[in-house]
Amino acid sequence: MYGTAIPKPPTALGKNSELNASPPDKPKLMHGGNYIKEGRDSAKSTCLIFSPKEDDSVGALGKYLKLFAQHEVNLLHIESRSSLRRANIYEFMVECAPGGNLGAVIEDLQKQCSYFSIISRNHKDNMGTVPWFPRRIRDLDKFANQILSYGSELDSDHPGFTDPVYRQRRKYFADLAYHYRHGQPIPRVEYTKEEIKTWGTVFRNLTKLYPKYACKEHNHVFPLLIENCGYREDNIPQLEDISNFLKDCTGFTLRPVAGLLSSRDFLAGLAFRVFHSTQYIRHGSKPLYTPEPDVCHEVLGHVPLFADPSFAQFCQVVGLASLGAPDEYIEKLATCFWFTVEYGMCRQNGELKAYGAGLLSSFGELEYCLSGEPELRPFEPTKTALQKYPITEYQPVYFVAEDFEDAKQKMIKFAESIPRKFGVRYDPYTQTINIIDSKHQIEDLVYNVNQEVQILMDALRKLNQ
Repeated sequence: MYGTAIPKPPTALGKNSELNASPPDKPKLMHGGNYIKEGRDSAKSTCLIFSPKEDDSVGALGKYLKLFAQHEVNLLHIESRSSLRRANIYEFMVECAPGGNLGAVIEDLQKQCSYFSIISRNHKDNMGTVPWFPRRIRDLDKFANQILSYGSELDSDHPGFTDPVYRQRRKYFADLAYHYRHGQPIPRVEYTKEEIKTWGTVFRNLTKLYPKYACKEHNHVFPLLIENCGYREDNIPQLEDISNFLKDCTGFTLRPVAGLLSSRDFLAGLAFRVFHSTQYIRHGSKPLYTPEPDVCHEVLGHVPLFADPSFAQFCQVVGLASLGAPDEYIEKLATCFWFTVEYGMCRQNGELKAYGAGLLSSFGELEYCLSGEPELRPFEPTKTALQKYPITEYQPVYFVAEDFEDAKQKMIKFAESIPRKFGVRYDPYTQTINIIDSKHQIEDLVYNVNQEVQILMDALRKLNQ
């Protein structure tokens, strides 16, 4: 999100940096699907999930498809599978293109089906519509290019706006992200000498501060990134190498993105343990400043913590909580994300440490947050979610968590307040999201959990023998 969803404040490497200059006029927070730029039909489509009644004969799908033809609704995708809600029943998922009388189709299906649900990208609620969210990891392809700002285009106050070479370079990075699809290796980049020089300035200054200011998890992982992913002052590491490293550690992977995503879309990626990462670097004329997330922010600030199991699980909890949530709760989750994953602090061995990427990628703010000047408050999601914050200057307020496990348990409790008529569960074997809205599904999950508990109890008995 921060880094790739909520507009990022300038990253300053020193208190005399460009941070004190007039801040660029950035877009304000953008939450929810209503802020998505119009794109291909797949970004504006509506998904319907329904099950036939038990007495329907074989070939029932054909009967229902006639309804779509009758009301002139084109279908982009059709899928059938055994229902997880009821035994011996099939359910169908159809993706409807804009146009036709979709309302009439919905009305007919509601009358004729034993189960019916709507998941819509354009979710102005009129019939209990749930905001669209990805069900399979490859569904991330549907919105990865629906960026809010930047990409290959720059604002007039961007340091690289008048530099045609830099603008062309940014187009190159944007094209890499636009053409990327799930399952492909992340394209490797041959960075220029000037880009590596800019990276070196950032890398050299930040690594001097990490031993004193960064949390122990960050400092534990960073040497492993140097050893395995080519983190060096004279080398910008490749996202593909980092993604493979993270996958081995916690199952997290990186996905290239051309610019800022909406909060809803960015958080949805976290539900699959996918972090949308930029690949370009800030303009060389101002290596101590960036008006947007860049590769320095992503791989120095975010990446080390994604290799920590507790932190990775915390991020996925936030992502899962966002799926199908109303816009006002997306805003609350995004704010909690801001004050944790972006600007979070924690206590370790009686000392305050930084774990937020916005701090760990900013030389100036990393020192400032522990200077005693800003206000520190305990992390409580119900209160943190309402806190306003600036996006172009140092934060006046930081929230402190006892540890990642404590933050995760509080976020799980907070997620229970989100008004959803279903639960969600990530299946790591198939990389899909399961919607839990029936007793049959819960019974199956309880059975599977009991099997896992039996394995653990058996191991415990053997240890006690």
